[in-house]
Amino acid sequence: MNFNSIVAKFLKSDLMGRSLKVLTIKISGVFLLFILSLFLTNYFSPKLVGQFDFVRSILMIIGGLSILGTNQSIIYYSGLFKSQNSMGSLKNVYYKMLGLILLTCTILLIVSFLIPESVINNIFDKKEASYLINKVVFSLSLYAITFLNVDMLRALGKTILSELFRNVFRYLPFLILAIYLVYSSNELYLIDAYLLSFLCLALGSFIVIYRIILKSELEDITSHLSYRHIFLKSYPMAISALSYFLMQSVDILLLTKYSTFEQVAYYAVAVKLSTITSLALLSVNIIIAPKIAEIYANKDNNQLKTLLKNSNRLILILSFPVIVLLAFFSEWILSLFGDEYVVAQNALLILLLGQLFNSLCGPVGVYMNMTGKQNKLQRMLIFGLLLNVILNIIYIPKYGMIGAASSTAFSMILWKTIAAITTFKQDKVKTFIS
Repeated sequence: MNFNSIVAKFLKSDLMGRSLKVLTIKISGVFLLFILSLFLTNYFSPKLVGQFDFVRSILMIIGGLSILGTNQSIIYYSGLFKSQNSMGSLKNVYYKMLGLILLTCTILLIVSFLIPESVINNIFDKKEASYLINKVVFSLSLYAITFLNVDMLRALGKTILSELFRNVFRYLPFLILAIYLVYSSNELYLIDAYLLSFLCLALGSFIVIYRIILKSELEDITSHLSYRHIFLKSYPMAISALSYFLMQSVDILLLTKYSTFEQVAYYAVAVKLSTITSLALLSVNIIIAPKIAEIYANKDNNQLKTLLKNSNRLILILSFPVIVLLAFFSEWILSLFGDEYVVAQNALLILLLGQLFNSLCGPVGVYMNMTGKQNKLQRMLIFGLLLNVILNIIYIPKYGMIGAASSTAFSMILWKTIAAITTFKQDKVKTFIS
């Protein structure tokens, strides 16, 4: 089958139609993030923007831990209950997950009080580190509930609404608050505005879910799944997610330690631009994740192979042009954020190379999560994380942003390769392009 035939077939497929809808929303979210980043870099000092990116990375890591993997496992349970025609169980599982999250956030808050401020400040070699991290810890429950709710909407079949919260509504409150801060000359409250935006998201998404549950009239089935069962199913996904978030953030955290908040701001823009290229992969993952769990539970291997093959080709078709465009116009695009941000050009090119390989490997992570291989994925991600940390510690002090980008790209390429090969050998399915 030639390339034109493949494209024509994709354009007519249901997978393409649904993925494009999700991709359109994600592009809208990226555009909004782009506007937000331009606004921040042009109206706030690089030091304050660097502190914001530091807080954002810390929140991603500790927040990923506090969610306990429930945002991933709720998708797994959705596919499982759907195959068993018992979707009423999903409601009870969701409420139990909320309880687990609140308990975890409370424990983390208590732990934060026991750690001396001097210890945290010495770790990052920044006098503001402890103050910023304390703000994050107080906001954990809002962050965790928001992202559980986002995936609960997807589990309920409200994919478009879920993506609106994940990509559009996620940035709107913060953008509005940031504009207010500039025009009221209160720029120093930028971090507070960012964390406060999750209050709007947590409350708004919970109200929407509650109303959907009432309208759906899901049968009141007392779930036989205990808190312990949910925790044991979710926590490997939490470790995997935490490892993945750390791999995305360890470069920024170590750059914070060995450099300045200004350098962090420049590099963070390159990171944000490079992650645009993963939109196609993320969009397809969102569509196929519950389907993979359902098909795998029904043991339909041929349908599973077809789904993965079509997904892989679609990811490459959608992501490759974006990677090329960002690479060719990298200097001009970075200059939009401010002339000083062009210093991150070489780092951006290296990160784009890593994202190209990420697209070629396809949805290997979501496949392993949805087919009961969370523990294997967890070990691979921990290996990738440890390699990433070691390389960053070695090369950031010597090469700064270039060292951070190279370490991150190489470690991602390596763990993705191992995961794709392992999956192919075990299940005889190709999660990579073929």
